[in-house]
Amino acid sequence: MSHKGKKYNAAKELLKDKQLYSIDEAIPLLLKTNTTKFDASCEIHIKLGIDPKHADQAVRATISLPHGTGKKVKVIAFVSDEKVAEAKKAGAIEAGSAELIEKIIGGWLDFDVAVATPGMMKEIGKIAKILGQKGLMPNPKSGTVTDKIEQVVSEIMKGKIEFRNDKLSNLHNIFGKISFGEAALKENLQTYIKAVQDAKPAGAKGVYIQSITICTTMGPGIHLELK
Repeated sequence: MSHKGKKYNAAKELLKDKQLYSIDEAIPLLLKTNTTKFDASCEIHIKLGIDPKHADQAVRATISLPHGTGKKVKVIAFVSDEKVAEAKKAGAIEAGSAELIEKIIGGWLDFDVAVATPGMMKEIGKIAKILGQKGLMPNPKSGTVTDKIEQVVSEIMKGKIEFRNDKLSNLHNIFGKISFGEAALKENLQTYIKAVQDAKPAGAKGVYIQSITICTTMGPGIHLELK
C-alpha cells in the first residue's frame, strides 16, 4: 500500500510504469502531475556514469538558463571596500571583507551563493571550513572567484546556476517553476541537458548519462528518453 497522499497517487496514475518520455511528452506531464497549490519548482535529477572518487571524472560547471530558475537567490560578495557599492548595485545582499567574515564566524549563513575577488581568497581562508561544509565556498571552477564582481553577481541573480556531481554521481538542480509554462520550461530543460553533455569529463568511460528524471516539488518522477 502506498504511503503517499491521494494527489500524489492520482498524479502517478498519469504515468505509465517504466515508461520513458521524450521532452515534448514530459513537459506537459510535468504540469499535469503537479500536486501543490503553490508555484512548485521543477527539478531535474541525472544519474551519471562516472566515478566521483577520481578527480578527472568530476562534473562541475555553470550555466545561465534562458528563463532563470524562478528562485530568488541571495548572493554575498567578499570584496575590498572600493568594490562594495559595485557588488550591492548588482544585487548582493551583503558585501565587504573583515566585517562580513566576522559575521559568518558568528553563525550567519543566510545566503545561497558567495562570490569573491581573487585577492580576497587568502582572507576568507579562516572561514573556508564553515563555507565548505555548506557548499558555499567561492571557487574558480564555478566562476565565483572573479574580478568581474558586478557581472557575475548580476548573472547569478538572473538565473546562472552551478551543477556538480554528488558522492553518488548524481546531479540535482531546479530548472524553473510551474508558472513558466511549457515553452520556457522546455527551453530551460534542453539548455541544462546540453550543458551537462558538454561537461563530460575526459576520464569518464562507458555510458555518461545513465538516467534523467524530472519532477515537480512533491510530484512523481518522469523518466526521460536518453536520445
